[in-house]
This record gives sequence, C-alpha cells and structure tokens, in this order.
Amino acid sequence: MATAKRQISNQRGGFDYLLLVIVAALLIIGLMMVYSATFDLAYKEYEQPTYFFVRQVLWAAIGVVVLLVMARIEYHNWRRFSIPIMAGTLILLGAVLFVGSERFGAQRSLFRGSIQPGELCKLALIIYIAHWLSSKGDQIRQVTYGLIPFAILIGLVAALIILQPDFSTAVLIVAIAVAMFFLAGADLFQLVVCFIVGSATFAFLITRAPYRMARVVAFLDPLGDSYGSGYQVRQTLIALGSGGISGLGLGASRQKFGYLFASHTDGIFAILGEELGLIGCLVVIGLFTALAYRGFKIALEAPDSFGTILASGITCWLIFQALINIAVVTATVPFTGIPLPFISFGGSSLAVSMAGIGLLLSVSRGGQQEEQRESARHDFGRRHWRPRLSSSGRRPGTRTRRRRNSVPGLRSKYRG
Repeated sequence: MATAKRQISNQRGGFDYLLLVIVAALLIIGLMMVYSATFDLAYKEYEQPTYFFVRQVLWAAIGVVVLLVMARIEYHNWRRFSIPIMAGTLILLGAVLFVGSERFGAQRSLFRGSIQPGELCKLALIIYIAHWLSSKGDQIRQVTYGLIPFAILIGLVAALIILQPDFSTAVLIVAIAVAMFFLAGADLFQLVVCFIVGSATFAFLITRAPYRMARVVAFLDPLGDSYGSGYQVRQTLIALGSGGISGLGLGASRQKFGYLFASHTDGIFAILGEELGLIGCLVVIGLFTALAYRGFKIALEAPDSFGTILASGITCWLIFQALINIAVVTATVPFTGIPLPFISFGGSSLAVSMAGIGLLLSVSRGGQQEEQRESARHDFGRRHWRPRLSSSGRRPGTRTRRRRNSVPGLRSKYRG
C-alpha cells in the first residue's frame, strides 16, 4: 500500500502534498490575521481598510509562483550558483548600509522597503553552506578546514546584519548555520567553541547597546517599567491573557487599536491569541510542528548529503524563526523584532519563505526519484559520505544496508 501511494505521488510530479497543505493552512491563517490586525490602521493612514491585506495577497500570489518554480527546478542546480548567490547577497548587505531606506532608526531595506537583504540572506546562506559542507565531507571536523572558514563566513554575514542594525536576524542566521554545521557532522568540541565564542560576542554586543540592555532588563522584570522598556511585553501578555481558551472572536481584538506596536508584523501572534484564544495558538504551533516533521523527513530521504543539509537548513530556519517570534510574544525570551513565517505582514519575508518551501519540495522530488532508481538497479551500497542527520532513520521503501561506521558514536545502533 505504501509503495502504491509513493508511485501515485511520483506520477503526479513527486510533490509532498502534505507539506503543501500545511503551508497553505498557515498562509490562509496569515491572510486572515493580517486583515484583522490592519483594517483600522489602514483606514487611519490610507483611508483604505484593505490596504495592507491587498498587498499581502499580492505577495502571497508571488510567493506561490516562486514556490512552484523553485519546486520544479532540480535542486542540484543551485550548487553551481551558490557562490554567485552568496556574493550578490553580501553586496546587497553592504549596499543597504549606504543607500538603504531608514525606518525606526534602522536601514534594513532597499527601494523604499521593497527588498530586505536580510531576508534574502537567510535562504542564500543556507544554499551556500549546504554546498560548502557537503563538499568538505569529513574535513569539516578539522579546525583549519572546518571551524575557522565557517566562523569567518558566519561572522562576516552577522556583522553586516548587526550594522543595520538587525540583531534578531543576526542571531537567527547564526543559529541556523550552527545547526547545519552540527547536522553535517561537526565535532562536539567545535560546537562547544562556537557556543562559547558566540555567547561571549552576543553578550558584549548587548551590553554595548543601551536599547538592547533595556530589553533584557524588561525581560527580567516586565512589569517594572510598564510604560517604558516593558511596554511592548506588557501589551502582548495582555492580548494573550484576554483571549482565554477560545478567544474574543475574529476581528474583536482590542490591543490592535493602537495599544500593541507592530501588531501586524512582529506581534501578530499576540493578536491571534487574543482573537482565536489558546485553541488558535495551538493550531498554529501544531502546523509548525507538522512542518518540522515533514521537513526533516524530506532531509532524511534526500538522495545525497547536499540535499540532506539543504532540507535541514531550510527546516531549521522556518522553525527557529517561528520559535523566536512565539517566544518573544509569550515573554519567554527578551523582546526582539522578527516576523512569524507565513503569518506576519511583509512581502520579502513571505516570498523568501515560500521560496524555501519550494526548495524543500524539490529535494523531496529528488529523493523519490532516487528511490525509484535505487529500487530499479538494486544498489545496496553507500559510496558517498552522509551527514549526521541521515543516520536518524532509514529511507522508507529502500533496501539500502547501513555501514556500521557511517555514524560516529552510533556504530552499535545499526547492524546492517
């Protein structure tokens, strides 16, 4: 039965339809919440209640097209363009510091907010690191070939983003890169070094910026300065608390009427909790959990190390970003601005997130096609190095034997 289902999936183009359903559900919830959170603001500023909603719909349509195009492109093609893509992204990150559009004291976008290089950087860096790590193989365990070049690249990207300043995006990018480094097979010692150096660097950056330090203080005592540094935290907690179990009802939020800043972007999860309650929040969290499951399943079934690391990086990106946004709204971590994927208002974020899903679908199609080829030729061996994640489970539908020494530290777990 399982084999028949896979054959049907391949005949239809090999798309992971469950992943598409998950993303579609998140996108619909996002459009619904963007309209609910912005109709008052849009009327006040533009005298058009649907001003933000229409733009989000247009970006969603663009995102769907981008997703389909990325899904149809064979993902190995991106290896050839990973260096030019990364170089172009670095140029954009540098350009935004000089000619970027300033908003709320930061220069993060080009062309009056149409393009945010920080958002593009997430996907570009994942593609480049996936190529770099998969080409290094076991050499990433060496300090000179693995840790040092990796630290230089990530440090350069993070520095350019912090200069905008965009501290939250820099933290997210570093977290994604370190996760990919670990899943690709990095030594535990290297991870400890990354953690110590990264923690010390970020602690230094926090203490050097008064507004960042104020956010940490507000996190430790959110009610200590309710109308100052702790104002945003207090308003998000009021919104979530007002929603209760079932919420006040769609469109009935009170915090969006000027009380909660950025209610349609960084704070949209609070509005969702106020209007749809705990039930609505759990539905969204459940959808992101399902997305994580499908993403890592695609990574496990990828036919090569590049596909495994690429799919893992994209999944970590979307899940880490969602976790940070939800953690900020629930006052679990210090306040910082980062959008909730597929739900927050923002064209660049939505389009790039949809492109990432398209890449995931492309890796999924490649895994299914490779599965068919392996089944046809009865190739029972492994010739290529495989990253750490590939050891977590077997690809369904294959008779591939595992080598005992394929996974450091887990040699006794798999017996052929």
